[in-house]
Amino acid sequence: MNKTFDFLEKHLMKPMGKLAQTKIVRAVMAAGMASIPFTIVGSMFLVLNIIPMAFNNAALENLFNNTIYRYSSLYMVANTATMGMLALYFGIVIGYELTKIERDEEKLNVSPVTGALLSMFAFLMTLPEIVMNNGRMELVNIVTDNEKVISGFRVSGGVDRLGAIGIFTAIIMAIVATRLYFMCVRRNWVIKMPDTVPPGVSRSFTALIPTFVIAFAIILINGILIFLGTDIFKLIYIPFSFVTNLTNSWIGILVIYFLIHALWVVGIHGATIIGSFLTPIVLANMAANANGANYPFAGEFQNSYVINGGSGATLGLVLFLAFFAKSDQLKVLGKASVTPGIFNINEPLIFGLPIVYNPYLALPFFLAPMTTASIAYFAIKLEIVRPIVAQMPWPSPVGIGAFIGSGGDWKAIILSLVCSVVAFVIWYPFIKMYDSKLYKEEQGVKTTQNPVEAK
Repeated sequence: MNKTFDFLEKHLMKPMGKLAQTKIVRAVMAAGMASIPFTIVGSMFLVLNIIPMAFNNAALENLFNNTIYRYSSLYMVANTATMGMLALYFGIVIGYELTKIERDEEKLNVSPVTGALLSMFAFLMTLPEIVMNNGRMELVNIVTDNEKVISGFRVSGGVDRLGAIGIFTAIIMAIVATRLYFMCVRRNWVIKMPDTVPPGVSRSFTALIPTFVIAFAIILINGILIFLGTDIFKLIYIPFSFVTNLTNSWIGILVIYFLIHALWVVGIHGATIIGSFLTPIVLANMAANANGANYPFAGEFQNSYVINGGSGATLGLVLFLAFFAKSDQLKVLGKASVTPGIFNINEPLIFGLPIVYNPYLALPFFLAPMTTASIAYFAIKLEIVRPIVAQMPWPSPVGIGAFIGSGGDWKAIILSLVCSVVAFVIWYPFIKMYDSKLYKEEQGVKTTQNPVEAK
């Protein structure tokens, strides 16, 4: 086990630790965190709109049609302005964070607000669909029953490319825009105003030349791709579709949860690091599910089914420790960890048992989430349980997040509970052995401290 820990530390912890500290990854992580309130709020209005379908009740559907659904065009604007524009939020936050990092760490005289706006500007320039037609570049216009592209903008309730499908393009454009902005500032390609000019006015003139540079760069990129019969969205889709397909396979799911927990056992917050790469994928999959797709790995799939109680799927474990453990150490730790565990927070267990660098508990820490992920994956893939269509807060207790996230499928509650029970069955022999070991050690200490009582 020591050799295994050394291997993971050398070949996984160090590379992933370095990767997590890169500017781009930190900016993407920040964007994922910033998007949480928008995805949750937008999802709640979507859930309201699909409740009758979830319960498959004609009377309920008729009631909604005559009451709430009369106003759906009004309240679903909240969904369009959140889930329907996720890429825009990602682009703005990443541009802001990258510029802030450059300003604070490289001491470059740049404005995070300007970086955010330039990133948004670059992304918006990529949205229209343009094609070559008889030697001319023309905006696509198609209006049929199944397809609407108006003046180059593909729409279905909102502008499609502003939604989750555009997140990867927004990330790339934010990187391109901020790099060009930094280059202009470093090379002094800016208009400098006197010190007496208000800062807001000075920033706007400082950004003038970088804005021109970014505009010309994006026009050039768009133009070349149009001549080649494609655009940046279609080009980026090629590599990222491969990654998305990999994460939506059973093997891909196993690899993801192996990596997350391999990082944890050597002391790194695996869910945060791996999650930063996966957030755009699970959000895009969730949006696709809302439109009729069936992707298991979407939204809060992880906290709804895979890791109830926290990384390692420790909900059953913490309940056992609190109420059935013999060791005083584990009993106290369990009672202190029950409440956080109900809300999927288990750092007290990970560092208190400990699970980190603990050969007794490393194996179930890997096996439990990989098993629950497999059960949930096939339950959704085989259409036994509906996929996640709405984002719930990750601390949602067992069953609740799954039920609401699936749009009200009662079988999602059963699946969540089954996963929790299976995880505990895997944990039980290991924690029982570990509990007995600690109990014997505690009894030995007590005997040494109280020889009279021992007689």
